[in-house]
Amino acid sequence: MKIEYAGVITRPDSPEVERIGREMIAWFSRRGIKAELNGIEPGMDLVIVLGGDGTLLHVAEKASRYQLPVLGVHLGHLGFLTEVAVDERYHALETLLAAEEVRMEKRIMLSAAYVNGMTGKKSASVHALNEVVIVKKSTEAMIRLRCWAGREYVTTYRADGLIMSTPTGSTAYNLSAGGPVVHAELEAIVLTPICPFMLESRPVLLGSRQKVTTQLLAPAGQVKVIVDGELQWTITENDYLLVKKASKPLLIISSPWKSYFNILRNKLNWGGASVDVPLPEKVCKYC
Repeated sequence: MKIEYAGVITRPDSPEVERIGREMIAWFSRRGIKAELNGIEPGMDLVIVLGGDGTLLHVAEKASRYQLPVLGVHLGHLGFLTEVAVDERYHALETLLAAEEVRMEKRIMLSAAYVNGMTGKKSASVHALNEVVIVKKSTEAMIRLRCWAGREYVTTYRADGLIMSTPTGSTAYNLSAGGPVVHAELEAIVLTPICPFMLESRPVLLGSRQKVTTQLLAPAGQVKVIVDGELQWTITENDYLLVKKASKPLLIISSPWKSYFNILRNKLNWGGASVDVPLPEKVCKYC
């Protein structure tokens, strides 16, 4: 992979992570590669994120807008998105520089906006890599959310809220709320109700071309719309939330020595071990 200009993004308010970031800037400089700390520019060949998944979520929209490949180095608490361990960072970069081809995953993002139910005025759009969530305030009664996929009515949820997740975000809030794990490279939108009144209200997997419209029904007070973990809007009864696939994906460079399922087994403790079991050669020829 040809790298002439790189960005290194560090987790905020962490002197130790910033020190590691400055070391990486010097590492690039010794190899004649221009590098910038905590900046993302259109002409970059690579963006390296030092932190946890939250740090990567903060830069996802800008990186996707410029279509910049992202390499996540794990210095946080999770690590579904930041696949490379901190002690593997230079080995991973050397591998990238030497490689003619790099495996790059295209992760769909969501575009969200809301429409004022009284005026019909639409807000500016924001982007999410993981999820868009409509959720009630903790002490309030259950809310009702009327939902459409395209122009087709889906149902009216009676629940504490509704999660609209990407496959990337399926292992985040969606999973905690009982939603399915969806392979990260699929193009789909997952609808998962939060603590629904009726147990029959199950998660729904939609194609990524579907545009999801949700209306908050009366009676309702102010309800929060949270995008990738941050409060974005407060809506009230009869307002609409519009969610669809964003026009550009996020490009994530896959770790050359860790598979998607290896990471899942490790993080979710599937089977109690993260060791890969190779498919027998006698079967490989049929796969």
